[in-house]
Parts: sequence; structure tokens; C-alpha cells
Amino acid sequence: MAPKACFGILDRVFPFAAGGLRAVPPGCFECSEKVLCLKNALATPEGLDLRTGLIDRTPSNGFFGRVKRWSQKKYLHHLKEPTKDKR
Repeated sequence: MAPKACFGILDRVFPFAAGGLRAVPPGCFECSEKVLCLKNALATPEGLDLRTGLIDRTPSNGFFGRVKRWSQKKYLHHLKEPTKDKR
């Protein structure tokens, strides 16, 4: 079975709702592929930017909180970069 046309498109499966917050549309709750679809949407470059923005808005508590936030941002940046041949 082929995925739906909206599969993994961040602005279709996790659009901005009232108040400027993102929300899952009611039709997505009935879909059998909702979890995989949202995971794929968050793995796109737009989704990675969204996740980076969430990390930026989260307060870091103390030294370890800053290190954890730095590590998470570095990981997301690594996911955004295209794979490089190490020759």
C-alpha cells in the first residue's frame, strides 16, 4: 500500500493551529500510519529546524544542562549535514 500524499510533510501533519502553536490535525489521529508519518516529518530539514528551535527555547539548568543542550544541537546539526565521503 502506497503512503498518502501528506505522508511526512511537516506543514500538513503538524501545522500551525490557533495561537501560533503546532498541533496534529484531527484527521491524522484516525490514520494507521500516524506515528511513522510524524517521525518522518520530524526527520526532514524543516523538522530538524523545528527540533533545534525547541531546544533553543528550553532553559538549561546548570553546567550539565548546557552540555546536554549543546550535545543535542550538535546531533541535530549532524543529521542536517549531507553524508561526506571520508577519503
